[in-house]
Amino acid sequence: MKALMPALAVALTLSGCSMIPNYQTPDSPVPQAVGDGNQDVATVTLPGWEALFPDPQLRALIATALINNRDLQLAMLDVAEARARYGIEGATLFPEIGVNADGTRQRVPGDLSGAGDSTITSRYSVGLGVAAYELDLFGRVRSLEESALQSYLATEAARRSAQITLVSEVANAYLTLLADHQKLRISENTVSAQISSVDLVRQRFDAGLSAELDLRQAEIALETARANRAQLKRQVEQDRNALSVLISGPVADMPEGNVIDPAVDLLAVVPAGLDSTVLLQRPDIRQAEFNLRAANANIGAARAAFYPSITLTGSVGTASSDLSGLFDGGSGVWSFAPSINLPIFTAGRLQNSLDVAEIRRDQAVVLYEQAIQTAFQEVANALASRAYLNEQVEAQGNLVAATERSLALAEVRYEVGADDYLAVLDARRELLSARQALVDNKLLRLKNRITLYRALGGGEYASDSHVIGRTDEKTP
Repeated sequence: MKALMPALAVALTLSGCSMIPNYQTPDSPVPQAVGDGNQDVATVTLPGWEALFPDPQLRALIATALINNRDLQLAMLDVAEARARYGIEGATLFPEIGVNADGTRQRVPGDLSGAGDSTITSRYSVGLGVAAYELDLFGRVRSLEESALQSYLATEAARRSAQITLVSEVANAYLTLLADHQKLRISENTVSAQISSVDLVRQRFDAGLSAELDLRQAEIALETARANRAQLKRQVEQDRNALSVLISGPVADMPEGNVIDPAVDLLAVVPAGLDSTVLLQRPDIRQAEFNLRAANANIGAARAAFYPSITLTGSVGTASSDLSGLFDGGSGVWSFAPSINLPIFTAGRLQNSLDVAEIRRDQAVVLYEQAIQTAFQEVANALASRAYLNEQVEAQGNLVAATERSLALAEVRYEVGADDYLAVLDARRELLSARQALVDNKLLRLKNRITLYRALGGGEYASDSHVIGRTDEKTP
């Protein structure tokens, strides 16, 4: 033991030289400002989703999804696997020390023993040993450990990206269900109005004040409204099923009344012009950078492969031919067997391995830049759509008001005999279409806010991070 421990101490002292290239974050391939360039450029830091979604039912659904959703569970398991792989690579920095004990008894026949008589030999040993520990003189093992760390952090970023996507999907599914539920109520009101119209036209027809064509047109409009109602009932059930799959649980009944307007108040104040550095809050961009760091670390491992590698194997213990004398004085044994390997001719394998590592690093740079460009486009589109969607909702609201007035006038003209029933049918059909389109436009406006939430990175990155103690901003 006394002979082995100094050798291990020297080995650990010599380990640690790194050949990883100095890491530099690539320049951003997008303009400094995203959104309206005429506005003052601002930076924003979003809070977590809990603060962005005040609707209690929606918050409860999201919380349930974060616990039960299978896709998110798989992402969390990927993180656990990556962390374990990082632990495996980190363990190679230290020697593996084990205790072994063995014993053998052997009978040798007389014609082989050399003495003419058969013999029985015994050997017993107990030892503490180190097997094939690599001295990391040129940082190959540390490079692989660093690559595993960055891969783990990339997987953690991917988990958060999956979480943000899940939150957005639940919010979108919930709002879609609310919108279709409200459109169903509009359709039910239309059916009720059509039933009243059929009764009125039938009374006028029985009294000889209306033609049979008016009655048949009213009945056609009633059945059309009933078909539309049935279609919306089917759509509502499909929306409920889709939301149920996302949260992996049942969905409670929707509240009554006009719920699409006050349903969610998201990102009420986001400047029209943003500093593009806010995109770095997005976990997919952080994932791309961690992957780039991992690829950069692999270059260090490929470089170190050109240099000699030294491995140590040693053991210390006791041995005896008699089990009872295993720990007697003078029974100590030890062995120390260092080995060195110096690559001389590898037919270009090492150089090609280095080329592959450098190419993969360059590919990771391109993927990182692509992630930033995609993020820039998504945020710019969401900001650009916001103003136009507000204008569209306002115009559609005015259209609904005008159509309601048109229907009222058409009903009065029909009742006094100034016009036929076709004008009433057209006005009621236009009103139904306008009201449902208004709901759709309001839904698009709310979904745009959710898109902006997701495009900006989904809130504070570190609010629920599970990364380990080492900083993710570590520069190799």
